[in-house]
Amino acid sequence: MLNFLKKNKSHEPQSEPNKASLKDRLFKSKKRLGDGLSSLLIGKKKIDDELLEELEILLISSDIGIQTTDKVIESVRKKSSRKELKDGEGLYELIKIELESLLIKENLLKPEADKTFVILVVGINGAGKTTTIGKLAKLFQSEGKSVMLAAGDTFRAAAVEQLQIWGERNNIPVIAQKTGADAASVVYDAYQSAIAKDIDILIADTAGRLHTQDNLMQELEKIKRVLKKHNENAPHETLLVIDGGSGQNAIQQANEFHKSINLSGLAVTKLDGTAKGGVLFAISDSLNLPIRFIGIGEAIDDLKPFNSRDFVDALFD
Repeated sequence: MLNFLKKNKSHEPQSEPNKASLKDRLFKSKKRLGDGLSSLLIGKKKIDDELLEELEILLISSDIGIQTTDKVIESVRKKSSRKELKDGEGLYELIKIELESLLIKENLLKPEADKTFVILVVGINGAGKTTTIGKLAKLFQSEGKSVMLAAGDTFRAAAVEQLQIWGERNNIPVIAQKTGADAASVVYDAYQSAIAKDIDILIADTAGRLHTQDNLMQELEKIKRVLKKHNENAPHETLLVIDGGSGQNAIQQANEFHKSINLSGLAVTKLDGTAKGGVLFAISDSLNLPIRFIGIGEAIDDLKPFNSRDFVDALFD
């Protein structure tokens, strides 16, 4: 099985760095949202109901969602009625400002330096959760932090082996038990080991699950309870990994996970391969949670800390 995983390139990052800009990586989303808005608005001399209706349709079709789109359109109508908007160019700039305002600016993950910082990573199967963990571990390692991984996905043997490959490649210890073991026990053992070895950051994988699977959601709650018995502040970060290509389904996933286990941040993956990048505005608006990281490629350094200004500029400029 281990050899199989080593041959399966879909589980591994490309080692060669991709020099493409963020704008290039987000090309599909830029074409749908940024270029779509430019084509619709630039050159228009009059802002009327017909134009606003077309704008509403464009925003919804760009995965910004009905609720968030309504909020943006309402703001536009108020400014238009007060004669604050003169033409399409002004409206285009206003949309950029309105969308950026939906994104939380203070979104960087800042692990505390004086104790083991625990990151519990959750999400559904196929979102890129385990790969994100490997890239995240490498990112922290490059910052000079010591890292340990906990193989809390005890349902899939392949998930444990995949995490172990990440660990071997980057000289990062991985705490694991046999398939079917109690996930909370694995994570707790890893936490005890991380404290004993003075590890800076422990990243815990969990089994992929749908938000409708109550038994698996209860397992996540159990993991958090077990950690809190040892440290009331642990896990210090509960990070939901979402496939950016899932569009509006991502909002429902995030809401249900948040209700069950109280998320503290989001990582949105696979944004380089989708035109649904507008969903980040909708998720941030709906949950009022920071987007910590975005995945924009397969290389190991293609998981990037999220910067709202850079993201908006890449979509619109």
